[in-house]
Amino acid sequence: MPAAKTEEHTCNHYLGRPIWEIALTPATAQSAASRGTIALVGHSNVGKSALFQKLTGVRAMVSNYPGTTVEITRGALTGNHAITLLDTPGVITLPANSEDERITEKVLLAERLQSAVQVGDAKNLPRTLSLTLLLMELGLPMALVLNMMDEAIERGSSIDHALLGKILGIPVVPTAAVHGHGLDALPGAFLAAQRPKSALALPDKWEVALTAIESLMPETTVSRRGLALLFLAHDGVAEEYLVERMPFEQLAKAQDVRARLQGHSPESLASVLQSFRWQQAENITARVLQNAPAGRLVSRSRLAQLTVHPVWGLFLLALALVAVFWFVGVVGAQWLVGLLEVSLFGEIINPALASWVASFAGKGWLYDLLVGPYGLWTMGITYAVALILPIVTTFFLAFGVLEDSGYLPRLAVLSNRWFSWLGLNGKAVLPMVLGLGCVTMATVTTRTLETRRERFLVTLLLALAVPCSAQLGVVMGLLAGTSALAVLIWSFVILATLFAVGYLAARLSPGERQPLVLELPPFRWPLPGAILVKTAARLEWYMKEVLPLFLLGALVMFLLDRTGGLALLVRAAEPLTVGWLGLPAAAAPAFVLGFMRRDFGATGFFLLSASGVLSPTQTVVAMVTITLFIPCIATVMMIAKEYGNKIAVSMVALIFPLAFFVGGLLNHLLLWIGNI
Repeated sequence: MPAAKTEEHTCNHYLGRPIWEIALTPATAQSAASRGTIALVGHSNVGKSALFQKLTGVRAMVSNYPGTTVEITRGALTGNHAITLLDTPGVITLPANSEDERITEKVLLAERLQSAVQVGDAKNLPRTLSLTLLLMELGLPMALVLNMMDEAIERGSSIDHALLGKILGIPVVPTAAVHGHGLDALPGAFLAAQRPKSALALPDKWEVALTAIESLMPETTVSRRGLALLFLAHDGVAEEYLVERMPFEQLAKAQDVRARLQGHSPESLASVLQSFRWQQAENITARVLQNAPAGRLVSRSRLAQLTVHPVWGLFLLALALVAVFWFVGVVGAQWLVGLLEVSLFGEIINPALASWVASFAGKGWLYDLLVGPYGLWTMGITYAVALILPIVTTFFLAFGVLEDSGYLPRLAVLSNRWFSWLGLNGKAVLPMVLGLGCVTMATVTTRTLETRRERFLVTLLLALAVPCSAQLGVVMGLLAGTSALAVLIWSFVILATLFAVGYLAARLSPGERQPLVLELPPFRWPLPGAILVKTAARLEWYMKEVLPLFLLGALVMFLLDRTGGLALLVRAAEPLTVGWLGLPAAAAPAFVLGFMRRDFGATGFFLLSASGVLSPTQTVVAMVTITLFIPCIATVMMIAKEYGNKIAVSMVALIFPLAFFVGGLLNHLLLWIGNI
């Protein structure tokens, strides 16, 4: 099929001037009023979510590491609500090896798509085109968006987009999503998407086998040739798809043809197919790409190399951790909390509100419900806004810098050896680091891991020993006001518990460790605007997700206090909290709050420490125990959704007593040593 007609195509390939404009007026373009669904597909970390967000206005989390998108997000195209865009999880290649790749393949096979728009990395054209050649075989109308053109140009790359579009027979649009460059051309390119011809050249014996299998394939929304190629590659999703649509006899014939072809190759058919695609992708790249020296990237490349160095990488990791600890623990938990909780709420807002409520309600039950010790305002709102909000804000800002720089995947490489002790590879660090933002969402992102065994192990470690942003911020703020030794003890105990449980769980779980396969994204300087937008989105989530639970927690504590239930709980818990953990009796309400959210319980300890109730030793014991405490209700529900109720209950039954066991051991060890 001929390439889309291009009336205007200007691209400045010189460094420092990434300006391009494309106006597409294809004769085959569909009506702007046409109704359809367009899927954005491509490798991980190529900017699909960034494009989706800018084109639909629907917020999607955008990060400089793979695995951010693990579910399908839908949104109407701005300016043409008849068109629905799908933001799909990233794929490396097909056959699908992880749950997120399977989700994307199911969209391509089962969703009635108007077109599939591939978002590719302009810096790595051969890799992008190898996936393009695979997608073209499915026979869906296609367009190719070459994103990150700003970084490609910075590296001295010059791509002839018009020639590339002519070779492929589909529209090709260069963009830089983070800067908004080239986005105006995308709606026209979406409507100009064309059904490509088969582009993959195969040896004769392959074509004979492919033709035989193709004749047996059912009629579906994708091409028979594309289905046959997926079948040849032993693609699990395609096999399930075909089992539902093919008579057993025809499926058996196709399997026989595949087996005979496999007998002629020492390598798997999937590997051979990928080699064919890669060779053809490199041939196309040689025709459309010119590279010039780019000396400006030497220092950044050198820094990127140091981040994965076995010695310097640890040094840089330590610097990063110290910087985050100072920013969250000192700037957030001390300066900002002092400004809001002490000066604004403590001295101005809360006294004024208490006086106003007393003026019309007296000091009865309504007064206590609103502004008493467990009042909706004095506990619920004050905890959430004056204590937690400044802490999570600073954490989200620091986390945004780390993820947008491309540092997190490099941490996966650096930690690969450590995770081998847990029967995992370094890729497991990505959902675990994401868990520092929200353990619930991190549980979902375990779908990016290849096997159910890996997903289960990482979920267990997330639920056990990875504190979410709010809890971690409170812990960092509290320990920062204690001593450096307190920080080291807390860190050592949490990591030791994590590795001990992970080591035992890995040995008890059947299966083998998978090798680390992960492409490192570019190491870049984060854009302040992007970090602020992302932080605002996360804070919006925080207020919607956490504030109602804080209000509910305050209401529960008020009712327990008014009915005498709280006093009974405190007395009943004394053997555990006072006798075993060595904490004051006043610590029991914090654990009650911890049943709802660990960060809520941690905030209770924060206030106890601030009022001088907790000694340094008690502070460390309390922080270790509440960190290892059962995860929040939302996380337990997500675990039940992913693995079933039995697994969720089993994890809670393990984690709850383990938290108190470790906390009590630490208490008695510190008392034996002589406190801290």
